[in-house]
Amino acid sequence: MKAHTSQPPKPNVLVTGAAGALTQQVIERLRKTCNLVAVDARKRVELGDDIPSYCIDFNKRTFEDLFRRYKFDSVIHLGRIRSSQLSRMRRYNANVLGTQKLLDLSQKYGVRRVVVLSTYHVYGAMAYNPALINESAPLKSAGLSADLIDSVELESLASIYLWRYPELNISVLRPCNIVGPSVRNTMGRLLASPLAPVMAGFSPMMQFIHIDDMADAIVLASQKPTRGIFNVAPSDWVAYQRALDLCGCTRIPIPSIPPVLPRLILRTMGLKRFPAYLMDFFKYPVVIDGRAFEKEFGFTPKRSLKEIFRFYKDNKKPL
Repeated sequence: MKAHTSQPPKPNVLVTGAAGALTQQVIERLRKTCNLVAVDARKRVELGDDIPSYCIDFNKRTFEDLFRRYKFDSVIHLGRIRSSQLSRMRRYNANVLGTQKLLDLSQKYGVRRVVVLSTYHVYGAMAYNPALINESAPLKSAGLSADLIDSVELESLASIYLWRYPELNISVLRPCNIVGPSVRNTMGRLLASPLAPVMAGFSPMMQFIHIDDMADAIVLASQKPTRGIFNVAPSDWVAYQRALDLCGCTRIPIPSIPPVLPRLILRTMGLKRFPAYLMDFFKYPVVIDGRAFEKEFGFTPKRSLKEIFRFYKDNKKPL
């Protein structure tokens, strides 16, 4: 008789930010190999009978019930609220206090792997940024914009827990601009628009990562419990105005001074959700070094800039 070989049990994984396009890509990649539970602080998302899905405020007691019920092995925290989505106070409560609650519960209930999605915006955009920014660079954005304070504090929290509770095996990912089909962030909307504003006299170098590649990166990170902070970006970059040309956008020059003027012009153009804090990112380069992540997790982006820009050229939508 053949010896019966039982399959190891599937890990129980909590995924936050279920309403986001990136999160749904991650869920599709993991649904066959993991027992997933999806949550979102904004709305409940229907993901099929095999994945329990909840709309829950992380700061409410019912959130702890999920940890008690499902006994999570790992957490993939993708539920960071962007500045354009909620008021500053509600965003702070969700991003900072909610993340603190999530990490406290992870430590309390024995979670053994936590991946936290951050953003390259925490480095801040300024004229004297180094040519290639690595993970040891200071996070200057909190001093430049109140809209980025919660992003920096979210990272600071994750870093504190990273060192205080090594058993959580926390990795913080700082991706460059995530773009591609179904991405509805500011950069995605600009590249998809027939008309796109540029700061007159400025065309900073930028990096773009396709949503498919970013989802792959998150899955790789979730499967290898390496602690640390990692930039996620391809090894190529392009000037912003050149990117717009390749996407088939007509550029609209906006004067950069006085600082209130570009905001007034953009508002007049109907770009009400264009975050003010991003103005400097369209003036000064923030090019990040993603080699540490590539080496540690064996990550290689599959989608080229040419492919990314071709998609936007073929799929124009008004802002």
